[in-house]
Amino acid sequence: MSTCSYFTGWYAGLMDQDQLRALFEQVRSGEVSTDAAVSRMRHMPFEDLGYAKVDHHRALRHGMPEVIFAKGKTPDQIVGIAERVLEHSPNLLITRADRESGPYAVQKLGLGEYMPLSGVVRVWRDRTVRGKGTIAVVCAGTSDMPVAEEAQATAEIMGNAVDTINDIGVAGIHRLMHNRERLTEARVIVVCAGMEGALPSAVGGLVSCPVIAVPTSVGYGASFNGLAALLGMLNSCASNVTVVNIDNGFGAGYVASLINRL
Repeated sequence: MSTCSYFTGWYAGLMDQDQLRALFEQVRSGEVSTDAAVSRMRHMPFEDLGYAKVDHHRALRHGMPEVIFAKGKTPDQIVGIAERVLEHSPNLLITRADRESGPYAVQKLGLGEYMPLSGVVRVWRDRTVRGKGTIAVVCAGTSDMPVAEEAQATAEIMGNAVDTINDIGVAGIHRLMHNRERLTEARVIVVCAGMEGALPSAVGGLVSCPVIAVPTSVGYGASFNGLAALLGMLNSCASNVTVVNIDNGFGAGYVASLINRL
């Protein structure tokens, strides 16, 4: 195999083949210079900032650019990574930003919004809807809303219509039944619940679509910071329920988006 064909085959796995073909055609026609093409491709498969390696091809593999997990990073590290991501993408998602790093990032970037309830920073310039249906994001109680908001923000920025339904836990089952029609209209449902974690099973029994259960760390001592809810959800008798990690609203919103595009 020649070096050229090996390079083309390897890079095509990282970059959308139509985009790669279009770039090569632009070089052949003279529309794009060789140096400009090399510049576009210089960050394969990632850009090394020293403190972070930014994966610029993640959007081509998963449909969304790399998401920045802010916890444990300094405000300047967050901004540095964010600036590189925004050079290649119209949208940006930062999760678990605190009340210092969140507003700092928005100020330094000069755009975006900080959502203090969930700790999300979002730059949402491309609002094209790519999902085939609606994603419902449901939470059992008001205390679960930070996790639910993270799932909602993630699903929205990935190009989905989201229907958010708050505070319909099983302690007042009539609230759940009141929203049954909205739930049956969804293509995927994310359910966030703490305490004993019963809501996803109840929702799963009412609908035919996939239900992604998110245990939250809400509850008293024996809830063990969400472990009780996690175990309850893992043991759900509703066959359409699957489970992500404790408080992982981002993961639930991400997977719900991928399902909604199928």
